[in-house]
Amino acid sequence: MSDFGEALKLIRLGNKAARRGWGGRDMYIMFVPGDAAAMQLPYIAMKTVSGHFVPWLASQTDMLMDDWFKVE
Repeated sequence: MSDFGEALKLIRLGNKAARRGWGGRDMYIMFVPGDAAAMQLPYIAMKTVSGHFVPWLASQTDMLMDDWFKVE
């Protein structure tokens, strides 16, 4: 188990991360790099329970929990 800081390091290296406290199966976050040609800044995306990818913003609870893990 690790904290949000470790999860950020993982996703910046191209890995996926999730919290054990999330209720949905197969949910995770990933880093989406920016694309200067498309005028797109980097952001974090989440794979939802329904399989869609959406921009994601961490809640205070997400940032303070230490149940983050690397998704294999």
